Amino acid sequence: MMEIKAVSFAPENPPLAELLAAKLAGISLPTDASLPPDSPYSLQFSNGLKLHGKNVLLRYIGRIAKLYGDNPFEAGKIDEWLEYAPVLSQGSAFESACKHLDDYLGSSTFFANQSLSIADIAIWSGLAGTGKRWESLRNSKKYPNLSRWFNSLLAEYGDALNEVTATFIGKKGPGKPTATKTKGTQADQQLKSVNGDVSEKGKAGSKPTFEVDLPEAEVGKVRLRFAPEPSGYLHIGHSKAALLNQYFAQRYQGQLIVRFDDTNPDKESNEFVDNLLKDIETLGIKYETVTYTSDYFPQLMEMAENLIRQGKAYVDDTPREEMKKERMDGIESKCRNNSVEENLKLWNEMIDGSKRGKECCVRGKLDMQDPNKSLRDPVYYRCNPTPHHRIGSKYNLYPTYDFACPFVDSIEGITHALRSSEYHDRNAQYYRVQEDMGLRKVHIYEFSRLNMVYTLLSKRKLLWFVQNEKVSGWDDPRFPTVQGIVRRGLKVEALIQFILEQGASKNLNLMEWDKLWTINKKIIDPVCPRHTAVIEERRVLLTLTNGPEKPFVRIIPRHKKYEGAGEKATTYTRRIWLDYADAESIKVDEEVTLMDWGNAIVKGIEKDTDGNLKLTGVLHPEGSVKTTKLKLTWLPESDELAKLSLMEFDHLITKKKLEDDEDFVDVVNPCTEKETAALGDSNMRNLKRGDVLQLERKGYFRCDVPYLRPSKPIVLFAIPDGRQQTGSK
Repeated sequence: MMEIKAVSFAPENPPLAELLAAKLAGISLPTDASLPPDSPYSLQFSNGLKLHGKNVLLRYIGRIAKLYGDNPFEAGKIDEWLEYAPVLSQGSAFESACKHLDDYLGSSTFFANQSLSIADIAIWSGLAGTGKRWESLRNSKKYPNLSRWFNSLLAEYGDALNEVTATFIGKKGPGKPTATKTKGTQADQQLKSVNGDVSEKGKAGSKPTFEVDLPEAEVGKVRLRFAPEPSGYLHIGHSKAALLNQYFAQRYQGQLIVRFDDTNPDKESNEFVDNLLKDIETLGIKYETVTYTSDYFPQLMEMAENLIRQGKAYVDDTPREEMKKERMDGIESKCRNNSVEENLKLWNEMIDGSKRGKECCVRGKLDMQDPNKSLRDPVYYRCNPTPHHRIGSKYNLYPTYDFACPFVDSIEGITHALRSSEYHDRNAQYYRVQEDMGLRKVHIYEFSRLNMVYTLLSKRKLLWFVQNEKVSGWDDPRFPTVQGIVRRGLKVEALIQFILEQGASKNLNLMEWDKLWTINKKIIDPVCPRHTAVIEERRVLLTLTNGPEKPFVRIIPRHKKYEGAGEKATTYTRRIWLDYADAESIKVDEEVTLMDWGNAIVKGIEKDTDGNLKLTGVLHPEGSVKTTKLKLTWLPESDELAKLSLMEFDHLITKKKLEDDEDFVDVVNPCTEKETAALGDSNMRNLKRGDVLQLERKGYFRCDVPYLRPSKPIVLFAIPDGRQQTGSK
């Protein structure tokens, strides 16, 4: 074997698979990271010979290390996977690639043959090289076969794999297989973010490391719940809670259940239940089962009656406002010392829903002098004649969240209840209620609530917008609901990454939307197809006097750097449409570039009294694109152009952060959407609802209403890219 002198590469693009293969084979591979950007890999030998190209180097090492199959067929299968592996670095194609790989591994232990090969190394390094994108999926149950395979390589070759990835990806490596993870692995690094009990090492300016642990958690014995109230759709704030629950369930090899806290029939409906389950699925949350607090109504009533009999609860008929004032002032209710018999009598009136019963509520007898006002005899039960969305009119009274939650958490075997830090003052109440009930204690783990600028996350306030028809529904693209932001064009992968990157502080943070949309752009830009549009109003006709006498068509890529985006047909004609804003900036005899065609020189500009323009010019194919100032998008004059409706959206309120005493109605944004009529290339008639595309020089869009007929426009929603000023000033 010739002696290898060095492998050379650009520092931002290390040959990870080649380095891993050499490390596993015990081949010394000196590195030289001095090549300029976009340079091909180069393998230099001591005798002066060289090899160039990614897979060329990998195959060479594979042949030496006997990792390239035992026969030509196996080598051919390995080649297939080597050609496929680059898709892992192609934006939103990543998850579909993971699914393909997962399906294949459902019946195979390795790729290509029955033992480790360079195909496995190429795919493993492709996954590891994406960092948090793969880690968030590996720690989930979404692709079990792929995770099993990835972890098995880590278990067998962990030292070598971690050493190379730590050196050349600039991280701590993928850590240990997730199946054996307890703490301190890279998953913790990624979730540093979500918050928690945090140990920070290093000084300001350095990158802190975090360990996030649940108190007294044991691997295999953790049981968590994500417990939304079915009174609205899942929003971005809930997403953090859901993903955090899933993270800990997976990290401790425990269980996660979904429970609907359906104790308030005035606000809840089956519509919300169905859509919450849909949103949970969208986020990729894997759960064991779905339960409802209403499943436990009989046991909760029995518990309330037991507490009354034990003197730990009483029935109170103090009017609500007066009761609120007494609690604030620490004044005991006149009913607090009623006899058990009197309390039971009124309790039965409440159960019957009588006039007298409706005047009453059940309160816990805790401590009216406690500085923590949540312990000042909280309400446990209230009368409510509204039928329940699941069980109809069976009950005339319902438990409060403060009473039901600690009971059901303990009964369902929950070990840790994750609650946002806004509930901090109520933690003492939660523990006291469980103690009075004589139930097993459930640990509370606090995390910081996710707040966004110019955004309301209160379901009550969001409902106001729906009921007052300020928005089209809970999936309106201006809403912070999962369905709303996905409809606007956000990839769920971006949302997950954004949440995993949040700071570890338990303080309430106000986050900018720009960061989320920037992450989203990095996912969609490498793969979304490019199309062309011209604003319809005052569009300008440019006549090219030496243009084609008859229109002709060329087939060109929809994305110049991503073949997977497919191709489109572009028609070239003598008369073409330009945007008015572009035409207005052109001077006579100026040379411009017509994108995807070539240069042209504008020879004449006509302007009528209304400011409308007409241009004439000549094609100048020998002109250089590098010398022109204006690079113009254009469309052919044709009846085949597609009508477009371009929709832009603004925030629903005009203030970054609403103060506690401020009425949100006073800061409602009166103008939150703008519609612009445009014309698009004829290929856009093939768009499907949900497709993401880039209109060149106009930005990214999501197709909300596809082509139906010539008279109906295709509706495209503008997707922020993190640079646009989408907030009110």
